[in-house]
Amino acid sequence: MINFRPSPAPLPAMTAPADARSTTPRRRLRTLGIAAATVAGLLLTSTATNLAMNQAERSATVPYGQRVQTSHGALNVVHTPGNGRTGQSIVLLSGLGTPAPAVDFAPLIRELGDYDVVVVEGFGYGYSDQPPLERSVENITSELHEALAKAEVPRPYVIGGHSIAGFYTLAYANRYPTDVVAVIGIDPTVPAAGTIHTDQTSVPAGGINWEGLVAASGLLRWATMLAPGLVEPDGTAYTSGERDLIRKMANWNFGNASVLDETSRIADNARKVQAMRYPDDVPVLTFLATAKEPAPDAALHESRLQNVRHHEIVLVPGGHYLHWTHAPAVASKIKAFLTATVPGMR
Repeated sequence: MINFRPSPAPLPAMTAPADARSTTPRRRLRTLGIAAATVAGLLLTSTATNLAMNQAERSATVPYGQRVQTSHGALNVVHTPGNGRTGQSIVLLSGLGTPAPAVDFAPLIRELGDYDVVVVEGFGYGYSDQPPLERSVENITSELHEALAKAEVPRPYVIGGHSIAGFYTLAYANRYPTDVVAVIGIDPTVPAAGTIHTDQTSVPAGGINWEGLVAASGLLRWATMLAPGLVEPDGTAYTSGERDLIRKMANWNFGNASVLDETSRIADNARKVQAMRYPDDVPVLTFLATAKEPAPDAALHESRLQNVRHHEIVLVPGGHYLHWTHAPAVASKIKAFLTATVPGMR
């Protein structure tokens, strides 16, 4: 028999009670809150640990160099006497953000062992102060001039600069021409050929110092412990003690206000030196690193030296930090160039 009775009506869909629905987002918020509190706790612990380790490292590390008081604060000047070679001293200036310039130049200083070599660590670098002062090319060169005078470095001297210090050696040779007997550029930065307008060189004001926060929180310290190559130099020319000191001082100095201000003023400082040329009678030796991206513009460097009677550009198959990996070749060429172009150098 066929049953014509209707099928039972479907049961209504089950719905969660209103209080259950409201519990889910609360649970998510609670989870997020716990996660945020955990992260904050870890950061606070990391920051406190990093501060304690910085203090312990500084206390256990004997500072190098001589702190020379200038009008704007104390600069650290490191003088390495030569082994008998007579003539002018060689003054070296580091590239942007180098944590310990005197240690950074160690392989080149060893190869230049016959010369008196002086490294002046700018404000924000090495053991120098970190004053809240504009890192303009005018301030940087006047501070350098004052420090060298107070450190009694005999004039005239050879002045050499790596990377961004190319701006400062150029400005220095123009401001104090009687103090400079020759210039050495180690893959130096020069202003581009195009005109840099004033409206392109504004200096950002305020903002969050993210680099400083990374250093203060200890994140940089843990990163360099896991990957020392982030801050240690390439090559095999450094001792284990030098590498350890560079790593420590990177944690101490990274993201400080002086270096950040200098970084923000690169375009402005480039505009100020754009029209400058080295004096005609000051010999200039320039090393350019060819194994880097982008490749160096040798023609641009040559165009800025056409008025200089004795100048030479040497292409070196290395990275930007030539004094890390090619110190013997660089030093050998420096010696030959100075002997040939600077009276009294031998």
